[in-house]
Amino acid sequence: MKKLMLTLVAINLLFAIPSWAENRAGLVTMEFDLSGQPAAEVVKLWIPYPVSNQDQLITKIRLVGDYTESGVYTVPANGTPLLYAEWPQGSKSRKLTLAFEVARDELRRGDFPAQEPAWNPADYAEYLAPTSIGPTDGAVKELADKLVAGKSTVLERTKAIYDWTVKNMYRDPETRGCGKGDVCYLLIRPGGKCTDISSVFVALCRAAGVPAREVFGLRLGKQAEQDITTWQHCWAEFFLPGFGWVPADPADVLKAILVDKLKLDSSRIVELRDYFWGGIDAYRFQLASGRDLVLNPSQAGEPLNTFGYPYAEVGGKPLDFYDPQSFIYQFHFKEL
Repeated sequence: MKKLMLTLVAINLLFAIPSWAENRAGLVTMEFDLSGQPAAEVVKLWIPYPVSNQDQLITKIRLVGDYTESGVYTVPANGTPLLYAEWPQGSKSRKLTLAFEVARDELRRGDFPAQEPAWNPADYAEYLAPTSIGPTDGAVKELADKLVAGKSTVLERTKAIYDWTVKNMYRDPETRGCGKGDVCYLLIRPGGKCTDISSVFVALCRAAGVPAREVFGLRLGKQAEQDITTWQHCWAEFFLPGFGWVPADPADVLKAILVDKLKLDSSRIVELRDYFWGGIDAYRFQLASGRDLVLNPSQAGEPLNTFGYPYAEVGGKPLDFYDPQSFIYQFHFKEL
C-alpha cells in the first residue's frame, strides 16, 4: 500500500482531480453495547467484517467482549464476510469491541479497451438478476432501453445510465440512513441517499444487460480522530468485459451538489462527474455487497435488504439499527 500523501497542488497538477490523498490509513474501532436489552432474551449480533482486497489492507484485527459464542463466517449466497456473536439468557452485560487497522488506496480505473471482447452474460447472472426492490422489468426496463438506445457496448450503455442518474436524481437529506433503494418508488420520486441512488444505477444497468452491484462500506475520517458511527456509504460497480469491475459513485456527485450548493454544470461538479466515473477516493473501505441476504448463522427475521449496517436480534426480533436508544454502537477512526 502506498504511504505517500500528495499535496493539494501536486494532485491538481498531476491528476486534475478533487483534492484528496492517494491513500488513507487508520485504526477503526467498533464498540457495541447491548446490555440494555431484556436479560430474559437471547441476543445475537451480526457485523459486516472487513477483509483485505487489491485496494485495501486490513491488519491487526482485535476482538474482545463478554459474548459466549462468536465466529467469523460468510454469507452463503455471495461470500460476504461477517462476525457473529451471541449472548445467552441471563446475561447482565453484552459488550463487544472490534478493532482493526485499515489502509485504503484511491481507486482510478481508466484506459478502457477500445473494443469490447466477446463475453458470456451467463457467467455474471448474479449481477444481472433483479432483487426484491430492484426489478429489471416494467418501468425499469422501459427506461433502461430508452437510455441505451443506439449504444452498442457495455461502456457506452453504462455511461448513458450514469449520466442520466446524475442529471435526474438528487440527494434528499431527510432520507433515513442511507436509504432503502426501492427502485420503482425512486423512479417516481428520485430523491434519496447513497443506497437509493446506487440502487437505481445498478437496476438500470442490469435491465440494460450490464452486470452491476452495490458495494457497502464505511467512510474514513479526514481529521486525525473522528466519530464515524453514521458514516456508512454505498457506491456501485459495473463489469466491463476485457477489463474487470469498475467503480461508479453518482451519489457522491449529488451529495456535493447539495452540500456545496453547486449547479450541475459548474466546473466542480463536471470534475466530480468525471472523477466518480471509474474512480473513488481513499476515504472509504469496503465491508459488504449483495441484497436480500440470509446471514450465517441465519437470522430469524426477513432476508436483509442490505448489510451496510450491523444487525442484531433480541429474542428472535430485529433491532432497529437506526435507533441509537435501543441498538447502541459507536465507530471511531484514528489516523495512523
